[in-house]
Amino acid sequence: MKSPYVKELEPNQVISTFFLVQNKEIRQKKSGDPYLSLLLCDRTGELDGKMWDNAAEVMDTFDRDDFVKVKGLFQIFHNRPQLTIHKLRRAGDHEVVLADYFPASERDPDEMLAQLRSIVAGMKNPHLRGLLDAILDDPEIARRYKIAPAAKQIHHAYLGGLIEHVLSLCGMAALAASHYRIIDLDLLLTGIVLHDAGKIYELSYERGFSYTTDGQLLGHISIAMRMVSDKLAHIADFPPRLRTLVEHMILSHHGRLEFGSPKLPQFPEALLLHYLDDLDSKMECMRHLVDRDRLVDSLFTGYSASMERSILKKARFLEDAPSVPPTPEPPRSEAPKPPPVNDLPKATSLFAGKLIEALAPAAADPGKER
Repeated sequence: MKSPYVKELEPNQVISTFFLVQNKEIRQKKSGDPYLSLLLCDRTGELDGKMWDNAAEVMDTFDRDDFVKVKGLFQIFHNRPQLTIHKLRRAGDHEVVLADYFPASERDPDEMLAQLRSIVAGMKNPHLRGLLDAILDDPEIARRYKIAPAAKQIHHAYLGGLIEHVLSLCGMAALAASHYRIIDLDLLLTGIVLHDAGKIYELSYERGFSYTTDGQLLGHISIAMRMVSDKLAHIADFPPRLRTLVEHMILSHHGRLEFGSPKLPQFPEALLLHYLDDLDSKMECMRHLVDRDRLVDSLFTGYSASMERSILKKARFLEDAPSVPPTPEPPRSEAPKPPPVNDLPKATSLFAGKLIEALAPAAADPGKER
């Protein structure tokens, strides 16, 4: 087991351990000599690494997605954790446990696949259920589906992230369909299972997360359409119009043309799929930003381009709230006393005189009923 993990590092600690190189840049110091700027990671987080001295000796011995063993000093610099690297060498795969370096769902992938199969088995529409069974019965698709991330870095960007995202959507779909009676739950579930299925081939996740050649050239929407077409070629009685609805949900699930959808959602299940997908991805993105933020002393995360904002670290914000002293009770006010009889104004007219005569007994005896 790797030790220490990124989340276990303490300031001013000298460490010697292994990391995965997530990004590598060769830069120049003012003197003209090269130095290395690295983004190092394990499954618990990311860490900026700088090798200021002797970089020329090692900079060509490793590359992005390689494992390296480093020795250096961990510090907080400009409110960010940073490792000043003194020694570095490329490490072989046999020296590390791969699971220590790639973030993964906390849930067991086989358990999640079994839960998804159970949801599909409970669907009432035999055509839609048959299509999803054909997809998930394919051993290669099933193997990839249960371990693929849902994205390279935006949301659910960890092993098992895709199926965890799909199961989350299935749970929300059941609640939404019980509220909006016009929704065909089986059709919505079919769109949920298939909308991101192309990501199992769009993304490479055997080492670091990146795009495959098919992912670069086609994208997951086109790949999912091809997967569905391949399976429907062996399902003779699938209704053509139902196929059109399924395909439209895949094509429109990004919701807007500028977000990569060839079509806008044009019926309730397609629209609901888009909003549920968008909601779940954004909530996971918020969780991830707070959990992995590298700003040490800040109530907000760094700026997120995908969310177009910084995110409040709510737990820290509430912990740092100053105690509020109890509000003192206001002093009790006494009822105003009526003016003494002698203080009554003098009459300035015949009517005023009669009024003062009438008020005089009450002013002399306030307890008397009037």
